[in-house]
Amino acid sequence: MENLTQPQVECIVKTMADVAKANEQYFSDLDGVMGDADFGVSLAGGFRAVMNKWDAFDRTSIGSFLLNVASVIIANTGGCSGPIWGTLFMRCGSASKGKTELTLEEIVVMLKSAMDGIMVRGGAKLGDKTLLDAINPAVLVMEERSGSADSLLEVFDKAAEAAYAAIEGTKDWCAKRGRQAFTGDRSIGTVDPGTVAVGTMAREIVKALQANQQ
Repeated sequence: MENLTQPQVECIVKTMADVAKANEQYFSDLDGVMGDADFGVSLAGGFRAVMNKWDAFDRTSIGSFLLNVASVIIANTGGCSGPIWGTLFMRCGSASKGKTELTLEEIVVMLKSAMDGIMVRGGAKLGDKTLLDAINPAVLVMEERSGSADSLLEVFDKAAEAAYAAIEGTKDWCAKRGRQAFTGDRSIGTVDPGTVAVGTMAREIVKALQANQQ
C-alpha cells in the first residue's frame, strides 16, 4: 500500500460513519459529564445522512466525493459538530480536488489544511483539549515517517495509536473550548468526546484498511 486510493478513502469515511453510529450513546454519555450530552446524537445523525446519500455522491475524484460528504455533514449534524466536522471534510476535499490517489505527503498537507480550517471555524487552538489534539499527533507521526521504509498502512497504524493515546494524554488538561470550557478546572480529569471519537475512528480505520487489503 503505497498511495491512498479513492476506494480506500470511501472505506475510511464509511468506517467513521460506523464508529459514530455504534458509539452514539457512549459519545453522548461522555459529553454529558461536562457538556449537554448531544455530541453522540449529533455526530451519528450527520453520518447517517451521509450513508443515506452514499450512492448519489460524485465520485469523479477524491475531492468531489469528500466535498459531497462535507455538504451532507454540515446540513445534517446538529450543534457545533456540524461546522467543525463539515470543515474537516470540506478542507480535505478542497485539498484533494481532481485526485484519485493520495501520497503520504499529500495526506499530511490535506490534514494540516483541515486543522487550520477547524481552528479558524471553531476558534480553538492546539492545547485547548479538543479533537485537534488527537488529529495533530497523528499528523506529526505521518510527517515524521514520510520517506521512511514503512508502508502507508504501517504509518497509519502508528498515527492511529498516537491519536488514540491523546484520549488519556489530554485527560488532565483544562478544557478551553466548547461546553467543557464553561466548567473551568472541573474539566480536568475528564476526557474530551471529540478526542475520543477521533482516536476511536483512527484505530478502526486502520483495521478496516487492513481487512480490505487481505
